[in-house]
Amino acid sequence: MVSVRILISSAAAAMLSTAAYAADLGPPPMQYQPPAPVFEQSGWYLRGDVGIGIQSFESFDLGPPSEVPASWVINQKDIQDTSIFGIGAGYVLNNWLRFDVTGEYRTKAGFSAIGSYNQNTCTVNSVTGTCFDSFTGNFSAAVFMANAYVDLGTWWCLTPFIGAGVGGAYDRISQVSDIGPLPPGTIGFGFTQQDSSSWNLAWNVQAGLTYNVSDNFKIDLSWRHLDMGSPQSSPIFCQNTGSTNSCNVFNLHDITSEDFRIGFRWMLQPAVLPAPPISTRG
Repeated sequence: MVSVRILISSAAAAMLSTAAYAADLGPPPMQYQPPAPVFEQSGWYLRGDVGIGIQSFESFDLGPPSEVPASWVINQKDIQDTSIFGIGAGYVLNNWLRFDVTGEYRTKAGFSAIGSYNQNTCTVNSVTGTCFDSFTGNFSAAVFMANAYVDLGTWWCLTPFIGAGVGGAYDRISQVSDIGPLPPGTIGFGFTQQDSSSWNLAWNVQAGLTYNVSDNFKIDLSWRHLDMGSPQSSPIFCQNTGSTNSCNVFNLHDITSEDFRIGFRWMLQPAVLPAPPISTRG
């Protein structure tokens, strides 16, 4: 009986000693857990854009046949701003590079130009003076582009990007009228009897900032410089001749626009979820 008591006492002392030693050492070290992997996003997306375009054109050039002499100059020109409505589809290759194709409609905008030529060559009804032509009309376009973008990294859900694109602009010029020339005591008038439409090479450069609402939804704020080519009007029907054969056509030479747009992108694949944490307990 004594030996049993001694054995039990020794076992209890050993257990207390082991527990005290373990308490002195503190909790066991945590197993190392690597950081969650950063997934590269890729896949298809749809997009929609709205915005405003601040348009301009370089000159209002005469096309053949021309009745206006070489001294013809444009004294004043202007074109209204336009509203932009666009859709598109694209593919994200990786976290840095993406591509898309887009189509957009640019609403009708009025334009005007005043041209003149010098008094030595402007004679109507035996009256010599400076001749003026005053033009008005409307311009609209449908633009189709293939674009490439470079995303420059993401900080606090914001991703700056740059991009460029090339494609075609289906330009339309309508309702052109011409009042002139106007030397002293004379008035002339002309107008286009039909609208004109033509395809022109278009290109753009752009830059912007993306707000990553979620893995599947992005909002783009962007600036874009867009060149839509040089469309030509239909022949102007001249009141004084009753024929278009001796009247002019005109080019809106080098139409460009500074576009400010807001875009929405929807990724078509489900969001990538991070891997579950590694358990630290057996």
